[in-house]
Amino acid sequence: MKIHSLETGNFKLDGGGIFGVVPKSLWSKVYPADENNMCNFSMRCLLVETDDNRRVLIDAGLGNKQDTKFFSYYYLNGEATLENSLAKLNLTKGDITDVIISHLHFDHCGGAVERTSGGELVAAFPCADYWVSGPQWQWAMEPNPREKASFLFENFEPLERTGRLHFINKVGPFCEGISLRFYNGHTEGLLVPFIQYKDRTIVYTSDMLPTAAHLPTSWVCGYDTRPLISMQERKAFMEEAVRNEYVLFFEHDIQVECCTLKDTEKGPRIDRSFRLRELE
Repeated sequence: MKIHSLETGNFKLDGGGIFGVVPKSLWSKVYPADENNMCNFSMRCLLVETDDNRRVLIDAGLGNKQDTKFFSYYYLNGEATLENSLAKLNLTKGDITDVIISHLHFDHCGGAVERTSGGELVAAFPCADYWVSGPQWQWAMEPNPREKASFLFENFEPLERTGRLHFINKVGPFCEGISLRFYNGHTEGLLVPFIQYKDRTIVYTSDMLPTAAHLPTSWVCGYDTRPLISMQERKAFMEEAVRNEYVLFFEHDIQVECCTLKDTEKGPRIDRSFRLRELE
């Protein structure tokens, strides 16, 4: 098995949104904001090449099909794109066999659909099967007012027309070396992949744990739909991560790509941080 971190560019969100009720006087010490209170975040994806020749992409970034007005809200920055990151591995979108979408918020699934020169919306990975949580799909198709702005139908409805969209309704093994779990605090049925690699377990934390700054249990993202459930889920997960020496892979933390955890008086905190390529 081979695994690769794929940068797709960065975007900015309001610090109060990403850190919720935590005072800026606290969170700004560990995650800086600009003069407009905007924090810069990555949209980092993960590619898993299995020994049986599957290339599994986990999440697909924001994509580029929305209009200039939409993108202006998020201050896109950075030179990386998903296409360029794949090209560095001598791969194209046509080489991807599977796309696991952790959830259907636009910054995670926007890149799964692209617009042709004629304006048609099509699947961006023409040979891939697409995998989405069944509960998340139902949640997105009838969005609640809190999340409605994050669920853009053009990001996922075209996938249904491909005939290669599959719904995951039961947690457990997905393919060789990858298993999936549901977490429901951020949004209904968020998929979190657990990857077995070199005798280690790598966890693609998605928005269950968007950054290392969210390690304190009470530092709940303001976008979470069920903050008390988020706290319970993250507490249980982090205790498990300490016991089993999991490697946490952060999708959104522009400062910390991976880390392991240790117990402290204040709860689980970073033991060691590193880039995925440094994992031995």
